[in-house]
Amino acid sequence: MAPVSMALYRTYRPASLAEVVGQEHVTGPLTRALANDRTHHAYLFAGPRGCGKTSTARIMARSLNCEQGPTPTPCGVCQSCMDLAPNGAGSIDVIELDAASHGGVDDTRDLRERAMFAPASSRYKIYIIDEAHMVTSAGFNALLKLVEEPPPHVRFIFATTEVDKVLPTIRSRTHNYTFRLVSTRELQLHLASICEQEGVAADAAALALIARAGAGSVRDSLSILGQVIAGAGVEGVTYADTVMQLGMTDMTLLDETVDALIARDGAALFGTIEKVMDAGHEPRRFVSDLVERLRDLIVLQHVPGAAAMSLIDGPDELIARELEQAQLIGAAELSRAADVVSEALSELKGATAPRLQLELMCARLLLPAIDADERGLRARLDQIERRLASAPADAVMAAKSVASVPPAVPASPPKLSAVAPSTAANPAPSAKKEAPAAPAAQATTGAKSPAAPKIPKAGPPAKPVVEEAVAVVGPIAGAIGDTPSLSDFVTMWPAVMDATKAYSRVAWMLFNASQPLTVADGTLAVGVPNAGQVNNARTSGHDERLRQAILDVMRADVRIDVVLAPNAVAPTGGLANESIAVIAEVDSPSVDDDDVDDESGIDLAIRALGATQIGEIEH
Repeated sequence: MAPVSMALYRTYRPASLAEVVGQEHVTGPLTRALANDRTHHAYLFAGPRGCGKTSTARIMARSLNCEQGPTPTPCGVCQSCMDLAPNGAGSIDVIELDAASHGGVDDTRDLRERAMFAPASSRYKIYIIDEAHMVTSAGFNALLKLVEEPPPHVRFIFATTEVDKVLPTIRSRTHNYTFRLVSTRELQLHLASICEQEGVAADAAALALIARAGAGSVRDSLSILGQVIAGAGVEGVTYADTVMQLGMTDMTLLDETVDALIARDGAALFGTIEKVMDAGHEPRRFVSDLVERLRDLIVLQHVPGAAAMSLIDGPDELIARELEQAQLIGAAELSRAADVVSEALSELKGATAPRLQLELMCARLLLPAIDADERGLRARLDQIERRLASAPADAVMAAKSVASVPPAVPASPPKLSAVAPSTAANPAPSAKKEAPAAPAAQATTGAKSPAAPKIPKAGPPAKPVVEEAVAVVGPIAGAIGDTPSLSDFVTMWPAVMDATKAYSRVAWMLFNASQPLTVADGTLAVGVPNAGQVNNARTSGHDERLRQAILDVMRADVRIDVVLAPNAVAPTGGLANESIAVIAEVDSPSVDDDDVDDESGIDLAIRALGATQIGEIEH
């Protein structure tokens, strides 16, 4: 008759405390207690399912009743050891009860009566009560006195997955040991050892996948391994077979998803969703695995040596790949992606169109701009920083090309000769009010120029967003006081302009076409294309706003020297300092607008843009 095949978790049940996997914090103290003959009369083993509670309870019973004991290493040859060996016949003096079916008060009273009889052939009569949380309150109360003061020959071992449901009075009279889930790396080594004993070839990646599916439970992992071995081909346990049998997400799909997210490649990201659906993967399982991958990347970003600290689990090649991905994506962008995927996981529960939910998730991942809160802002800043860091040479050339384009030559101002004769022949009376210069068309028709419109008084300036930008862009030159090089200024000049705009739109308009020229002795020479802009920057305090923007973005405190750019178009004729076009700021007030409503158009042009009044037109 052929031998009966048993499940792997029964075949490889531990026979001693040293063989228990991943519970050294429990087996160590128990081993020392047995060696020193300082065992307690009642123990409470708590922890997740499949992590060794019942197996440890049987090993304790075997160690206590060994003829050479109590000992942490049972001899294995005496009758008690053979009866209590893994898959042995069992001993009449070791009674295992399932509290799920024997937790009533009548069962407890029967146990209490039987406990008074001496053991038949062993040193102790040992009661192993599994699923102890299922004992009723009345049953615990009936058992309490016996657990508190048992006969000398009685020992109790309770095992439970929900220790909070055990009465505090019972817990207080037992020695409590908490079992924990086993790490994926330790489970993988244990599975490899069993495959070697079974004579089955197995891929390391497949074993890592099985260990991850076991979720820290040794029994569940061995059960899954048995299923995969049973369905394996002649080549043994392969990664492809394991993925197919367990319905898990292929690591390649997760890699492609994260890579597409890093590259902002919408085609690749939606293509991955197509592959997931074509392969028949369960969408919720795919999203759950993606959340785990993003969690690993977040941990790797914030905790150096996370793998050595067992904060993340997986084979070495997977950890190396995750390390590479974590270095290519910003922390804020990664955190937002994890939030979006977690929300999608909740939305997939009971969804009637799971593919649509996956595609909407991808759309939200690719468009951080749809989040108007701080999370979306920081994600967008992460993307800008990565683009600047990935192509610094291109950014420098772009900045130089923008700065080198000469400003458009303004159209010639209307000649005053058309109205000069009448003005000279008929001088205006001194009692007439002076009127601002009007366009030529209005002067020739004699139309009265309308009064300069009042600019509404600016409200309190909005708080600049520079503080949020600085938190992501980070320093270029290190601590405040270090002066960056000219190439650093050229590279970061677009970001400096954005920060300047947050302080003052007028200052931004003044310096938007500027370019860094030289850096020497802590002074940055900034070239502007117009002499009027030079005077304006030096007298209006806008250079101080530019200095503050550089300090915020580049963490460098430099002096600003505004000069005429070498490639600026030289002004000709007697109108060298003519008025530059006055641009009204109607979108958002800035700190410069407090007294604008008290000024005329001429005063504003002279003060803000360095214009020079060259004539008057009388109406």
